[in-house]
Amino acid sequence: MREGASQKSASATVLSLAQLLEQQPSTTPACLIEPGLLPPHGILFVGGEPKVGKSLLVSNLALSLAAGADRMGFPIPAPRRVLICQFELPVPLFVHRLAIMRRSLGAAADERLLVDTRATGNLLSAAQGLNHFVAAARAADAEIIVLDPLYSTHDQDENDTRAMAALCQSLLRLREASDAALVVVHHIRKTIGRHEIGSAFRGSSALHAVGDSYLLLTCPSPQLPTLELRFQFRYAAALPPRLLQLDPRTLWFSSAGSPSAPLAARRKVEKTDITQALAGMGDQARYNRLRDQIMTTTECSKRTAQLAISEACRQGWIVQTNGHYRLPL
Repeated sequence: MREGASQKSASATVLSLAQLLEQQPSTTPACLIEPGLLPPHGILFVGGEPKVGKSLLVSNLALSLAAGADRMGFPIPAPRRVLICQFELPVPLFVHRLAIMRRSLGAAADERLLVDTRATGNLLSAAQGLNHFVAAARAADAEIIVLDPLYSTHDQDENDTRAMAALCQSLLRLREASDAALVVVHHIRKTIGRHEIGSAFRGSSALHAVGDSYLLLTCPSPQLPTLELRFQFRYAAALPPRLLQLDPRTLWFSSAGSPSAPLAARRKVEKTDITQALAGMGDQARYNRLRDQIMTTTECSKRTAQLAISEACRQGWIVQTNGHYRLPL
C-alpha cells in the first residue's frame, strides 16, 4: 500500500511537457511592480548604506502596492495585499510613519496593507519562526511579504556560505508556503564597486543567487538632495539608473529626473585633490574634516572620499599620526 501511495503521489507531481503547456496561462502574468521590478512570486532585494532611506522607500512601495497607485514612477498594475514584517521601529512609531505617508494617499491602502505586530523575535532560521511568518502571511492572505531588514530575521554568520544557503532555503520555503512574493531589505558591503548591484549585498553569494531582482539605493553626492536607484534583473534587461528625491513633510520619494537621462560622471579623486585639501586646512586635520573637505572640493561621495584617503595613506601622499592626517615631512 505504501509503495502504491508513493507512486500515486509522484505521478501527481511529475508532469509531461504537454501537461505543463496545457496549464500555462495564455498570457504572461504582469509583474507586481513594473517594469520587471517584482515578478509574480519573485524575490526583490532592496539594499543601500545605513540610514540612506531603504525602509522609507520600501514603505512607499508597500503603500503603492496596497493602493494600486503609481507614486514613484513604478507602474502598479493592480492593488495587492501586502504584509509588512519590520523589526527596527516599535509598532507605534512605525504606524506613525505610515500615517504621515497615508495623508498623501487617502484610504486607498487601508484594507490591503497589513502589519505583523509580533514579527520581532521570530527568526526565519528557526522552524518556529518560519512557521510564525507563514501563519501571518496566511492570516493576511498576503500576495507580497516585506521583510525589513533581513539581518533581524536570522542569527547566522552572513559570511558563512552554508549558513546563508540555509537562510535562502527558508526564504524560498516562506515564498512557497505563503504563495506570495517577497521584498527583502538588506545592507550592502562597506566597500563596493561603482557598477556592483546584486553582488554588493552583504554576506555570502548565496543571497545573490536566490533573488530575482535587486534594487540598490545610493547617495551620489552629499551636495545633492537626490538619491540614485540602480537595478539588476534576472529575467529582463536592467533599467537605467533613476534619481529620487524625498519630501520630508510627506515621507514620499518622487522621481527627480528622466529614467533615460544618463547620470553625470564623477571624476576620480586625484593626489593633488587630497594634498591641496589638507594644505588648505593648515597641513593637519582629523579624518572627518579631511573627508568632508575632499567631498566638498571634488563633489564626490563619502565612500569615494574614504577610499581616496586610504589610498593616499597607502601611497605615502599623506601620513596619519595619533588620529591626525598631515603631509609628509
